[in-house]
Amino acid sequence: MNNIFKNTTLGLQHVLAMYAGAVIVPLIVGGALGLSSEELTYLVAIDILMSGVATILQVMSNRFFGIGLPVVLGCTFTAVGPMIAIGEEYGISSIYGAIIVSGIVVILISGFFGKLVRFFPPVVTGSVVTIIGITLIPVAINNMGGGDGAEDFGSIQNVLLSFGTLIFIVLLYRFSTGFIKAISILIGIIGGTVAAYFMGILDFTAVKEADVFHMIQPLYFGMPTFEWSPIITMTLVAIVSLVESTGVYFALGDMLNKKIQKEDLTKGYRAEGIAVLLGGIFNSFPYTTFSQNVGLMQISGVKTRKIIYIAGGMLIFLGFIPKISSLTTIIPEAVLGGAMIAMFGMIVSQGIKMLSTIIADSESPDNAMIIACSIGIGLGVTVVPDLFVSLPDSVQILTSNGIVAGSFTAIVLNILFNMIPTRKKI
Repeated sequence: MNNIFKNTTLGLQHVLAMYAGAVIVPLIVGGALGLSSEELTYLVAIDILMSGVATILQVMSNRFFGIGLPVVLGCTFTAVGPMIAIGEEYGISSIYGAIIVSGIVVILISGFFGKLVRFFPPVVTGSVVTIIGITLIPVAINNMGGGDGAEDFGSIQNVLLSFGTLIFIVLLYRFSTGFIKAISILIGIIGGTVAAYFMGILDFTAVKEADVFHMIQPLYFGMPTFEWSPIITMTLVAIVSLVESTGVYFALGDMLNKKIQKEDLTKGYRAEGIAVLLGGIFNSFPYTTFSQNVGLMQISGVKTRKIIYIAGGMLIFLGFIPKISSLTTIIPEAVLGGAMIAMFGMIVSQGIKMLSTIIADSESPDNAMIIACSIGIGLGVTVVPDLFVSLPDSVQILTSNGIVAGSFTAIVLNILFNMIPTRKKI
C-alpha cells in the first residue's frame, strides 16, 4: 500500500511539474483566437489528455516507435506564436491541417533525421528559439493589460494583478528550492487567481456549465484546411522540437547510463511524429519532450518508467473531466500575462543560452553574423509584416511570418558560412 501511495505521489509530482506548461498554451492560443469558454474548456481538456497519450507512446518501446526512456511530453511552447499567427490569418482549421501534415513529415523523416540534424546546429536552433521567445513578448504584455479589446485595458486593477503575479513568481523562484521552485509558475498563477477572487473579478460560469465527464471528439473544430505557409511554419516548429528532444534523449541516456543508438532515436522521432499527428486530428497541439521533468528526476532521484506511466495515466484521466479543465479557463488575462512574461522570457533566455557559447567561440566568428541577420529579419518581419506585401504570393510563403523568415535566414546563412567549403589561402 505504501509503495502504491509513493508511486502515485511521484507520478503526481511529474503532472504538477508540467501542468502549467500544458494548460497555459491552450489558454494563450484559445484566448488570442477568441474561443468561447466552452471551446476553451475543450481545448484545455484535450490537450491534457493528449499529453498523457503522447507521453505513453514515447515511454513504451516496440519495433516501430517509442524511445523507452522516462520522458514526459507536452505541447511545445515554440508552437504558440506560429499557431496564433496562422489562426489569425488563415483560420483555426488551417492550424490543424498544418499540424497534421507536420506530424506526417516527422514520421516520414524519422529514419534519416539524424542526417538532417547537421542543417540545424545550435546556431540555427538557438536563433529560432530566441526569435520565437521575442515575438511572444507582445502577447504577454497585451494580456498584462487585460487582453486585446478589453474595456478595462491597462486599468490599475489589471496592472496590480499582472505585476503582483509576476513578482510572486520571481520571489518564489528566488527563495524556494527543489520541487516548489520547479512549479513556481503554477503556484504563481494559482496565487494570482486567488487574489482576483478576493478582488471580486472571477467568473465561475464556465465551471458551473462544464460537464463532469465527456468523450473526446476528433476534428472538434471542423475539417482541417491545408495552406502552404502554415504547413511550412509548423513543419519548421516540429523539426526544431525534434532537435530539442534529441538533447533530452541524450541527457536521459546519460542519467540512466544507457547508450542511445540510432534505432532508439528513430523510434523516438517516430513516436513524436505520431503524437503531433494525433494532436492535429484531435484538435490539440504538437507535442515534444518536457525538460523540466528531466530536472525533476534529477531532484527526486527516481528515474523509472513506471512513474512516468502513472503520470501519463493521470493526464489521460484528467482529460476526460472538463469540470477540472474549466477551472483553468477562469484565470484572468492579467494573471496569465504576468506568468507569460516569466515563461516567454525563459524561452528567450534559453535561446540566448544556446547561442552564448557560439558567439564566444573565436574559431567560428561568422556565427555572429548568422545570429544577427536571422534574429533581425525574424523580429523585423514580425513587427512590420507588410514589408514584403509587393512580392508574389509564392514568395510571401517564406516572408510573411517572422519565425519562418528568421528560420529560413538562419538555415541559408549556416549553409553559406559553415557548410560550403572555402578556398584556403596559398
